[in-house]
Amino acid sequence: MDLVIRPALPGEYAALGEITAEAYLRDGLLDFGADDPYLAVLRDVAGRAAACEVLVAVARDEVLGGVAFVPSDGPMADIAGSGEAEMRMLAVDRAARGRGAGEALVRACADRARATAGCVRLVLSTQRTMHSAHRLYERLGFVRTPRRDWNPLPHLDDIRLLTYALTL
Repeated sequence: MDLVIRPALPGEYAALGEITAEAYLRDGLLDFGADDPYLAVLRDVAGRAAACEVLVAVARDEVLGGVAFVPSDGPMADIAGSGEAEMRMLAVDRAARGRGAGEALVRACADRARATAGCVRLVLSTQRTMHSAHRLYERLGFVRTPRRDWNPLPHLDDIRLLTYALTL
């Protein structure tokens, strides 16, 4: 499979939005299932692309997945501080999993972070149940940063995002 990682094109936004929303839904990552308001955010690739760099994994002209690469001063940064970049909303189509797209997207974010002047770390948040993603991050050199773990919805006690960092 010839896998290419590149910036998402506007004509691919809808497909990537559906891949991302479906991944979160099917993997049980949304507290309110199909009624979760976060689905609109996941589908809004155009909004992400206006605020950060959205990358896609493409094979044979088919979008397999994507990720948002966010600089520390970007409006989409959740946890990135000074000298850090953040990776958000990594998703791969269920039918394409196991083919290296997720790893290639993470590596592309690490490469972009290394190429960013003054950037010393790439950070991310993940859910406790995303065990395959945790293994991938750890294999690529990310380490857990429990002191940074956080709750995106403070009014809901059951959501606590785990954080990881890759020192560049």
